[in-house]
Amino acid sequence: GTSASAAPPISFNEALQYFQTADLSECRKKVRATVRRQGLAALLRFLFGPPRLQPQLQGERELALAMAQCGLDDNERVHMRILQTIYKKLTCSRLGCPRYGAHWEELGFQGADPGTDLRGTGMLGLMQILYFVMDSQTLPLAREIFQLSQHETQACPSPFFPSSPRWCLPNFPFCIMSVNITRIVVQALREECLSRECNRRQQVIAVLNDLYAAAFLQLYRVWKWQHKTLADSGFLLKELESATKKKPKQLLKSLEAYVNASAAADALQRPSPPSAAAGSHRAGEDVAFTGVCDLRVELEGDARLI
Repeated sequence: GTSASAAPPISFNEALQYFQTADLSECRKKVRATVRRQGLAALLRFLFGPPRLQPQLQGERELALAMAQCGLDDNERVHMRILQTIYKKLTCSRLGCPRYGAHWEELGFQGADPGTDLRGTGMLGLMQILYFVMDSQTLPLAREIFQLSQHETQACPSPFFPSSPRWCLPNFPFCIMSVNITRIVVQALREECLSRECNRRQQVIAVLNDLYAAAFLQLYRVWKWQHKTLADSGFLLKELESATKKKPKQLLKSLEAYVNASAAADALQRPSPPSAAAGSHRAGEDVAFTGVCDLRVELEGDARLI
């Protein structure tokens, strides 16, 4: 394949501006209409369900859904810059990489062509990874999750001999997991589960991005501290989908607390200014989290990784 290593990195805002001005008419035709309830279900949703999205936000919602129907195009320079930026940020490489190859499998795609793994999320799937790695507040989290996804083994408590841990395979495909999380937040948007938060912030895509990061943080905590493996991924994604639709505000607050705690830890770890007394600086301590939120939901149907 050809290499796009000379392409400069692209910011999320620059990429978003491209999609705001690009001709997405064919993609918009593929957008599925929001499911409308009828009868008693419609009445219950009107009385107790979330509010409708305000009219001035409909255009941004339609843009997000159109991006989810837009496939990766080798002839679009912005598409290629997004792909290269994701590669460089996750691998900490200054060099680009060929468009096709086994290196994409190392990032967690299923094969040599990332475009084949974007079914159901399109370029929005890549845009959310781009946001994750280009935002200074979420980049450390993105790299932590990426590193966890590549761990070969970890100690897992044995169900029969808790004092004698067994070794299991915790690694998971980072980018495939990311695409699944994008699919979840898109479905929550389609079902109007995010309207209240979007109306409050007067934003749609920013809410989608924050909820994506919050859901990935939740998955990361559960996977790491409960020693999950790839065999658990379907069940975990089903739980995450339920939480995203029913408790988006709780997930967003968890992300905000994480970002604030990380910022405080970074401030403690910065060296003292020259004017400060020698030895007065105290090294920052590890951030202690309250623990993993155990989600108790009733699951319907089979859950599996796409």
